[in-house]
Amino acid sequence: MPTIPLIDLRAQYQSIKPEIDEAIQRVLDGGQFILGPEVEALEREIAAYCGTTHAVAVASGTDALELSLRAFGIGPGDEVITTAFSFFATAEAIIAVGAVPVFVDIEPVTYNLDPTAVAARVTPRTKAIILVHLYGHPCAMDPLMAIAKAHRLKVLEDCAQAIGARYRNQPVGSFGHAGALSFFPSKNLGGYGDGGMVVTSDATLAEQVRLLRVHGSRERYQHVSIGKNSRLDELQAAILRVKLRHLDEWNEARRRNVQHYNKAFQARRVGQLVLPRELPDCRHVYHLYSIRTPERSRIQEILTRQGIATQIAYPSPLTTQPALASYLKNQAPCPVASAVSQDILALPFYPELPVAAIDTIVDQIAGVLEQTHAS
Repeated sequence: MPTIPLIDLRAQYQSIKPEIDEAIQRVLDGGQFILGPEVEALEREIAAYCGTTHAVAVASGTDALELSLRAFGIGPGDEVITTAFSFFATAEAIIAVGAVPVFVDIEPVTYNLDPTAVAARVTPRTKAIILVHLYGHPCAMDPLMAIAKAHRLKVLEDCAQAIGARYRNQPVGSFGHAGALSFFPSKNLGGYGDGGMVVTSDATLAEQVRLLRVHGSRERYQHVSIGKNSRLDELQAAILRVKLRHLDEWNEARRRNVQHYNKAFQARRVGQLVLPRELPDCRHVYHLYSIRTPERSRIQEILTRQGIATQIAYPSPLTTQPALASYLKNQAPCPVASAVSQDILALPFYPELPVAAIDTIVDQIAGVLEQTHAS
């Protein structure tokens, strides 16, 4: 195991161990393990946190995307505009409902959807936009929502990396017709397994997602539509309810660690390095701390040798994925996404990351860049 891991989930567990253990025991003692009172309580609490009137727990963040699209009525022949720079699940959900993903380029500072690029790709077949609040920075919601309103498009916010982020002091997930959350263990609000949530203020849409997550059934053995098995279990819900109470303090700790990283890099006056930024009117929750540098390979090599973990998220745009080749016949170029994928690098980052570890990481990277500059 690396001396400094990318993320240390054990440290977080140890900080709240009595609360977690009590929640798990409560579920075991209760004897109900699927879609019970813990899930119902978590849905109410997440809806309140995200500023929506409804929340529907599902089995994963990917299912949250897919079931939202199905509830929108998106299907074969429809086009859904989304970012070229995201995890594969964003595109996968579009294809799973039979629609066609249309990839557009990103902004060079936030790495989020470029509204100008979105507007240029709307056609009569466009039915929805999936925007991704990448790394925890909110998208430019005002122009994106204006485009959607002008063309009567559904908006699905992929908030997998951004729970707690805000745009103009409004929580992400509450702008569009629905928002999709992921509770994958490494997320800002992560469970101890897979899990997801659809948040919305549309009662009809929420009811449709509830139907779809249990095989299209409201009454046992009576199925009114083709759904799937996408249920969050009680153990995960109980764990997430505990962790939700700590989410704001953990996000604040992330922001403090970003400040320390940035100040440490700036003090070393290293060139060839782009640090994360937070735009005005936005509250970034920093799921990842990702830098950009043309010396990525050398830095990774040195850090690995020193027992310091890193991650490339993401090493290529979605437009280069082999599984998507048949959907790319009329794909417009995405030069910013291509450029970012070539030099982006995520460093160790989590709320409990010691300041001394940050200093060690910065020293190692600065050493590589100073040596490169000198030569």
